[in-house]
Amino acid sequence: MSAVKQCGFALLLLAGLACAHVGSPDVFFQGKAGPYPLLVAIRPPDVIPGVARIEVRVLGGEVSKVELTPTPMTGEGAKHPPVADLAEPSASDPKYYQGALWLMRYGAWEVRIHVSGAAGEGELRVPVPALALKTQPMQQGMSYFLLGMMVFLAVGLVSIVGASMREAKVEPGVVVRGWPAKTVVKMAVAAAIIVGALWFGKSWWADDAKSYSRNLYKPLSLTGSLSSAGLEVQLKDPGWMELRKLDDLVPDHGHLMHLFLIRWPQLDYVFHLHPEQRATGVFDTSLPSLPAGTYRLYGDIVHETGLAETAVGEIALPVTTGTPLEGDDAGGATPTATDSFALASGYRMVMRVPGPVKARLVNNFAFAILGPDGKEAALEPYMGMGGHAEFVKEDGSVFAHVHPTGSVSMASVAVASPEAMMAMHQAEVGPEVSFPYGVPTPGRYRIFVQMRRGGRVETGAFGLSVTP
Repeated sequence: MSAVKQCGFALLLLAGLACAHVGSPDVFFQGKAGPYPLLVAIRPPDVIPGVARIEVRVLGGEVSKVELTPTPMTGEGAKHPPVADLAEPSASDPKYYQGALWLMRYGAWEVRIHVSGAAGEGELRVPVPALALKTQPMQQGMSYFLLGMMVFLAVGLVSIVGASMREAKVEPGVVVRGWPAKTVVKMAVAAAIIVGALWFGKSWWADDAKSYSRNLYKPLSLTGSLSSAGLEVQLKDPGWMELRKLDDLVPDHGHLMHLFLIRWPQLDYVFHLHPEQRATGVFDTSLPSLPAGTYRLYGDIVHETGLAETAVGEIALPVTTGTPLEGDDAGGATPTATDSFALASGYRMVMRVPGPVKARLVNNFAFAILGPDGKEAALEPYMGMGGHAEFVKEDGSVFAHVHPTGSVSMASVAVASPEAMMAMHQAEVGPEVSFPYGVPTPGRYRIFVQMRRGGRVETGAFGLSVTP
């Protein structure tokens, strides 16, 4: 028996939702532009058209120029990029550049970062979602000013019509007194035309506002139920433009969906599973043994356009006797540790963060697995990378699935730049794995980390306090 809940709480988070994450709109990416390693932060606009803020830190090499170009990730627009904008270097830090770019329409975009320097030239392409998350109200002072100007211009235009009708045929020097009936009629007609034009403008504005509101991003939801296979989850589309389909999903790290189950509100059990699709938008997965409780579901998917999304839902599960985890599936009990988590294997996973963490500032969250002797254990690739991390705010307002390259989906990277994707898969996994990420808001967080050692995927859990 199972009790399924539609993810009503997801609607409360809509204002802060940005495609591949919940409540975490900024994009962080670490990669190479030719010979130059870069750490990039992109702050997308929450209205479209809107301005994205770009921050680039050069991690190595002598750079003389950084150019920024926004293009759609696919289609004709990708073949005809606009003229590049020049990023401005910081006066206090020659390794830091920043710029601003307009994103003009909805969908999956990329920012092309072209770097020139002593070692030659190189380019890095960073996927960015362009989604309208809200409408931007007009400032009250501006609305009063425009209303006053409208009244002033309307009265002035009617007065001009009246004066021209009353005095246009009068001989010079003749003083006209009063307002002839014909003049008053013409002024009334002029006033009616102006009122009609203003009414038409108001209607046009209202229709345009409704059209924009219809294009506001509406997140996918996820429903779940127990099945003979274990757990069935289904994507539900509330209807958001023709841009989104459910039959165009592409694999990310070899899986069409990355499904996270987190027992709520305790956050003491976490599972990273990979359901198989058996129909459009319908997935099945076996369940491990887990205790009863309410579990939040987070389903990461990527469309063939490169647009990544996280669908959210809830399910109430009874005590479940399932099957052992295998393959890339991972998880288990996750009592929170501060900076050291005891693993069932007798090893420990440790977190290393350089100093206090402040909201929106990029940090490298580093993790390693230590053996009983205190030495760092050798790590193995986990789905082609050193590890995966999930940042979850304890009040439920933030969920972000992060990789050693940042917060960007690897399937999106493959659409934007297959060459960059190949280079990432060839990267070696060191004894320490770091995740570049800027935590979006202050508060208490849990970080869940999966890394592979000795053929086994280990999951650790850590607590984090973020200051404003």
